[in-house]
Amino acid sequence: MSDPRSAALKALLFASSAAGMLCAAPAVASAAAAGEPAPADGVVSQDATHLGTLDVNGHRVKREPKDPQFVAPLVDTPRTVTVIPQQIIEQTAATSLQDILRTSPGITFGAGEGGQPLADRPFIRGQASGNNVFVDGIRDTGGQQREVFNLEQVEVIKGADSVYSGRGSGGGSINLSSKAPRLSDFVNGSAGVGTDAYARGTVDANWQVGPTAAMRLNLMASQGDVPGRNGVDFDKWGVGAAIAAGLGTPTTITASYYHLDSDQMPDYGIPLFTKTNVRTTDSGILDVPYDSFYGLKARDYLTNTVDSLTLEVEHRFSETLALRNVTRYAQTLNDYVVTNPGDGGSATSTPRGAALIDGVWWMKRGVKSRWNPTETLANVTDLHGAFLTGAIKHDFDVGLELSREKNRNAAYVVTTLTGSACPAPLTGVDCTPVYAPNPNDPWTGTITRGTETYSDTDVLGLYAFDSVSLGERWKLNLGVRYDRYAVEGTELPRGAVVPVAREADWDFVNYQLGLVYKPTASSSLYASWSTSSTPPTISAGDQNAAGGLGSGNLAGTVLDPEQTESVEIGAKANLFGDRLALSGALFRLTRKDAAIEVAPGLFEQAGEARVQGLELGVSGSITDKWQVFGGYTWMDSELTRGAYSNVNVGDPLANTPEHSASLFTTYRVLPKLSLGGGVYYVSKSWGGNQGGAGGGANRIYAPEYARVDLFAAYDINERASLQLNVQNAGDEDYIIRTNGVHHADVAPARQAILTLNVRY
Repeated sequence: MSDPRSAALKALLFASSAAGMLCAAPAVASAAAAGEPAPADGVVSQDATHLGTLDVNGHRVKREPKDPQFVAPLVDTPRTVTVIPQQIIEQTAATSLQDILRTSPGITFGAGEGGQPLADRPFIRGQASGNNVFVDGIRDTGGQQREVFNLEQVEVIKGADSVYSGRGSGGGSINLSSKAPRLSDFVNGSAGVGTDAYARGTVDANWQVGPTAAMRLNLMASQGDVPGRNGVDFDKWGVGAAIAAGLGTPTTITASYYHLDSDQMPDYGIPLFTKTNVRTTDSGILDVPYDSFYGLKARDYLTNTVDSLTLEVEHRFSETLALRNVTRYAQTLNDYVVTNPGDGGSATSTPRGAALIDGVWWMKRGVKSRWNPTETLANVTDLHGAFLTGAIKHDFDVGLELSREKNRNAAYVVTTLTGSACPAPLTGVDCTPVYAPNPNDPWTGTITRGTETYSDTDVLGLYAFDSVSLGERWKLNLGVRYDRYAVEGTELPRGAVVPVAREADWDFVNYQLGLVYKPTASSSLYASWSTSSTPPTISAGDQNAAGGLGSGNLAGTVLDPEQTESVEIGAKANLFGDRLALSGALFRLTRKDAAIEVAPGLFEQAGEARVQGLELGVSGSITDKWQVFGGYTWMDSELTRGAYSNVNVGDPLANTPEHSASLFTTYRVLPKLSLGGGVYYVSKSWGGNQGGAGGGANRIYAPEYARVDLFAAYDINERASLQLNVQNAGDEDYIIRTNGVHHADVAPARQAILTLNVRY
C-alpha cells in the first residue's frame, strides 16, 4: 500500500528539512543552556535538557491545563492531573495518542472489540474512556486513531470527572491541546527516516501578520511498515491551520481547521487458544510467531478521515473577568474491513473455525467491518475570573455546553468469490495455516455496505467551579454539573434484519469537592471526592448508540446511568523554581449500578467494581542538564458484585494491570550532545469479554513486559539538530493487550528513527 516514492511525502520531507528557506530570522546565542529567559523573538538554540520549561521556540511555559474549568494551578488542584508537553511528544518520537500515553502509567488501551474496534480505546484506572477524549475542551466524537503533529500538550484527568467532562468519564478523561498562533515568526521542520520503510515529515510555521494578528500552519505526512508485523503498513497526512486576530488585546478571535487522512492495513494480531481449544501457553495466547499476520492484503483496509472547523472568541472585560465561546463543526469517518483470525466458523462450532489436518492446524479467516461516519456541532461558553467576598478570594468558572452528534453505522457484507482453499473438514475458501499465515493469499469478492443504523445525541450541560482561598494556607475546591443527555435512533439486534427504533434520555448531576492545605506556596496536601455518570449507551461499549434498554425482565426498560465515586488523598510539590513537579496520590474508585443477572432470567442494576491504588509522578528538570518525566501506578482492582453464579467475582478487572511504570529521561553529557531514553513496565493484564477478567473458562491475559527506548540528540548548530530514537531497543516480544476471546495485539518490534530538526 505505502509507496516510498510518494510525491506528497517527498515534497514535505524536502520542505521540512529546508524549512529555514521559508522564513528568515536573526541568529541568536543559546540563552536556554544557561536557563536564561528566551529572546524576545522566541528563537533559541537546541537544548533538549530545558524542554521542560521552554517550548521548542524558546517561550517560557508552565505545564498547566488550558481549559478555564481548571480554576486553580495544578499544584492547588485536588486530584491527579498529568500534563504531557509537546517536548516529550517530540523527544519520544510519538506519532499517535497511544504512543504518548505510554508515558502516563495507569492508562492502558483496549483491543479492537465492542463498540469501537480499530479506534483509540483508552482505559483509565480500569474504566473504558474511549468516549472521553477532548480536543481543546470539546468532546472529540467518532471512532478514530488520533495523531499528535498538531498538539501542544496532552492533559489527562484521572478519577471520576463528570463534573469536568459530562457523561461517561468514570475513570478520567483526556484533553488534546492544539497548537495556536503566536505573535512571533518561526518555522520548525522535521524530516525523519528509519527502519521498516519509515518516513515522516512535519512543518510547524507561524507568521505574525499584523500588530495583533498571526497565522499558524502545521503539516504532516508519514508512511512506513509496522516493525515486526508481516504485511502491516500505513500512509497518512494531515493539516492544522489557524489564524488569530486581537492577540494581546481584550478581544481575541481564533479560527482553525484540522484535517487528517489515514490509510493503513488493519491488524487484529494473533489468535488465542479459543480457536483451537489447545492451550499452548499459560496466558492462553497461541504460541505462533509474533510476526504472523492473518489479514489479506487483497481485501483488508482501514481508512480514517477527520475534518474539524473551530471558532473561538474570548473577551476579557478586566484582569479578573473574561468570557470565552467556542463553536466546532466536525466530521469523522472510520471505515474498515479487517480479518479476525480464526473467527470464520460457526459461533457454536468447537473449535471455532479451526481444524487439525494431517498434523497441521488450519483456520478460517473471519471478517469484521464497519462504516461509521459521525458529525458533531458543539458550542461551549465559559465565564471565568476572580472576585472577593470580604477577605475570601474566589477563582471561578461557570459554563454552558450544547452539542448535537449524529452517528451512522453499518457493517459490510463481504462475499468471497475466490481465495485460498480450505482443506476438509473445513469448507469453502479463505483458509490459512495457523502457524504460517500468508497475507498475500489470493482473494476476489465483493464488499457491499449492509443495513444502516443511526443515532442522534443531544447534550445540554451546565457547570460551575470555584476555588475558594481561605487565607494563605487553605483552599476549598468546589464543582457541580448538570447534564441533560438524550439519544434517539435505531439499532440492529444480533441476528435481526430490520433495525429497531430506540429512544432514551437521562438527567444527572455530578459533584467535586476538594480541600487543599498549602505548607508552602509551591506545595500542597489535599483530599477530594468526585462522581460521574455513565449512561448505558456508553457503558455497553458503543459510542452514543441508540440503545439504553435492558434485557430479560428489564427489556423495554431504560436503564439508569452507572455511577462512579472516586476519593483521593495526595500531595504535590514544585521544586527548583517550578522546574520540577512531584506528585503522589492514594485513590479508591467504585463503580455501581451495572446491569447483572441476579437470578436465572432476573436482571437488576446491582453490579459493582472497585479499583484502588497509588500513583506517583515526576515531571521537569532536576538540574540544568537532567530532564525526567514519568511515574508509577499500583492498581488493586476487583469485581465486587457480578452475576448470581459468582463467576469472576473477586477477580481483577480487564485492562487493569496491577503495576505500571514509566520513566523518560535525557541528560546533556556534552554541550552539543544529549543522551537518554525511556523504560516502560506493565504487569500482567487480563483480557476483556470473557465473562469477566481472570475467571471463567478462558483466563486470557497479556503477560508482563518491560520495554526500553533509547534517545540521542546532537546540536549541529544553533538552528539544527539530529535526533536518534531506537524504539523497543531490546527487540522485546510482548503483547500490548488482548480482548480475551478472539485475538491478542502484538507490540511493534525494534525500530530506529533518525530525524533532522531545524528551527528558524
